[in-house]
Amino acid sequence: MGRIFISAAHGGKEAGGIDPGSIAGGTTEAKEMIMLRDLIISELRARNFEVLAVPDDLSAQQTIAWINSRARQKDVALEIHADAASNPSVRGASIFYIANNDERRNHAELLLVGLLRRVPQLPNRGVKPDSATGLGRLAFCRQTSVASLLMQVGFLTSPDDRALLQTRRRDFALGIADGVASWSRTIDPGSAVETDSTYPVFSININGQLYPEKGILINGNAYIPIDLADRLRIDLSKAPNVRRVTYRRVVFLKAVELRDFHLSVVWDSTSQTLNLRSIAQIPLAQIDKIMSYGHASEVQLQLFLRNNNENAIVQFPDLPKLYREEATIEGVSHDIAFCQMCLETGFLHFGDDVKPEQNNFAGLGAIGGAPNAASFESARLGVRAHIQHLKAYASLEPLVQEIEDPRFRFVTRGIAPSIDQLSGRWSADLEYGNKIMAMLKRLYESAGLF
Repeated sequence: MGRIFISAAHGGKEAGGIDPGSIAGGTTEAKEMIMLRDLIISELRARNFEVLAVPDDLSAQQTIAWINSRARQKDVALEIHADAASNPSVRGASIFYIANNDERRNHAELLLVGLLRRVPQLPNRGVKPDSATGLGRLAFCRQTSVASLLMQVGFLTSPDDRALLQTRRRDFALGIADGVASWSRTIDPGSAVETDSTYPVFSININGQLYPEKGILINGNAYIPIDLADRLRIDLSKAPNVRRVTYRRVVFLKAVELRDFHLSVVWDSTSQTLNLRSIAQIPLAQIDKIMSYGHASEVQLQLFLRNNNENAIVQFPDLPKLYREEATIEGVSHDIAFCQMCLETGFLHFGDDVKPEQNNFAGLGAIGGAPNAASFESARLGVRAHIQHLKAYASLEPLVQEIEDPRFRFVTRGIAPSIDQLSGRWSADLEYGNKIMAMLKRLYESAGLF
């Protein structure tokens, strides 16, 4: 039985101490997670597990390095967080695992079931691949050398979740300990880290053609010969954190990392085949350009929205159609605009600061110092204002339709022709453009466009 690494939500040090993380209800994420982490460790040690607590003053990358420098066969690693949302009614627990890893998904389900059995009042938000996060990846899931999961134990911004955590902290700890114990016992002694063991092999299919070499499964993750990266013209010098291993004098890399290079990576568990597709149906050179053509159909947009919020189409049945029509009129990519809408509204779940009836799908502000975000008479006008605001940033061309965007005249025209240039402008978040791009990749993968 291996050891267990547990890390509380961290952001490293800040002036005066540990980064507090999210803040709500007179408490901080760091404080709540450290107290919970300590209880989990005590419970696991009482069950004779060897547990290592990651120091609280490390950054995200330092945490991963600390674990990797100590990791041994059969070890597992868990990081616990409290989520946050602008809408206090959003609540529940979820777990993220590295994408395309069925084994890790099963581990995540064990862990979530353990918590919910002890705290059944906590809503179940499910287990999700890390590709479903804002940036489309989680370093803790991708770069930790042993089996790793990231757990959101609830929303600190939800009064109900916060009260549960603070009044039933021991039940949370017991449930998580139950799940971690079950998870740890499932780890195959030959699968956790690189050793001289014989790894299971699988077939590799590239653009419909079987590749002559095999890949290997390490810790449930697919690794492929590094020669494939050269064949696919992938410059790995731009991705120093891509995990590599040497096995039988051949260098392999973790296949899921190739998603960052606009490559589709799909695991077929039935045939034990990794399917790679590099031939995109869209021009990749234009993928981040706001003034361009969209490629997703109305049905594909509907499915993408419904798969992430089953009630979204009921509330706004014509929204995919409206985005395609309004964006086409102004020459804006409806794919980018639609994905920005999904990011801004949380797939039309909205938040406490913008209500659905405002028809504000992009977090557009009002003018004149108004305390509330802008409102529009209809969904079409709200979409039109969004498209116009994008065009203001991305183009010097005049608008085709009458102005609906209340802040159009305040934008320096043409200052941000690509998605990444919206970061720090449309939103103060310097990762804002990366989050839209990650959403765009999710859309195209779900639609089979690359």
